Amino acid sequence: MSETYLSVVIPAYNEETNIRLGALDKVVRYLEHQSYPWEVIAVDDGSTDQTAALIDDFRKSYTGFSMIRNPHQGKAATVMTGVAKSRGSIVLFTDLDQATPIREIAKLLPWFDRGYDVVIGSRSARREGAPLWRRIMAQGFMALRSVILGLPGISDTQCGFKAFRRDAAHDIFSGLQLFRRKQTVTGSMVKAGFDIEVLYLAIKRGYRVREVPVEWHYVDTRRVNPFHDSWQAIVDLVRIRVNAARGRYEKHEVV
Repeated sequence: MSETYLSVVIPAYNEETNIRLGALDKVVRYLEHQSYPWEVIAVDDGSTDQTAALIDDFRKSYTGFSMIRNPHQGKAATVMTGVAKSRGSIVLFTDLDQATPIREIAKLLPWFDRGYDVVIGSRSARREGAPLWRRIMAQGFMALRSVILGLPGISDTQCGFKAFRRDAAHDIFSGLQLFRRKQTVTGSMVKAGFDIEVLYLAIKRGYRVREVPVEWHYVDTRRVNPFHDSWQAIVDLVRIRVNAARGRYEKHEVV
């Protein structure tokens, strides 16, 4: 059997509606028409609805589809679990709701042939359907991020469509500080700091990062709290800056 080329990691928390609407079918239908070997790793984040049962039933029909059950720990821990189990030369994590359709991976993959290690989707050019308050939040967050951390050349850190070379992915995710301690949580846990810390560490360790415009459609998940999430994002930005000042993102050689 050929070595897996693309691993698709899909975190899932209470996604019963999107699964019933065919989101996973869209992912598999696209991949089945590609010439490269692939795998899909769906990681259930301790869902309280029928998400886990539906994914478990779905995976039985597809050889390249697997499932991992996690206790509820939030998106960061869920993605990290899937990345750790991935076997592909390229590892993509994407949202189950397919706000960015899986076909957009075709825009990211060519950049790996050009020497990039991390290629991320960007919604900066067009945020179709997003309400005004979400766009204002995005602009304000971008300004704060630039002041506190910089991240030159990256305009959209939060798009849930990011691909990595496997060795880069494993190195970056193993070096995260904000989310290294996995603990059970309650309620939805999608923190802005996760994506930012991933990209900050990628740049810090010298990986070549490319941002590519992708198609994106607003999906109302009811999981965004403008005030709480904005405050938490600022806290995470400061924590990343403090960790950097303390040298916690340096790569230490093991003797």
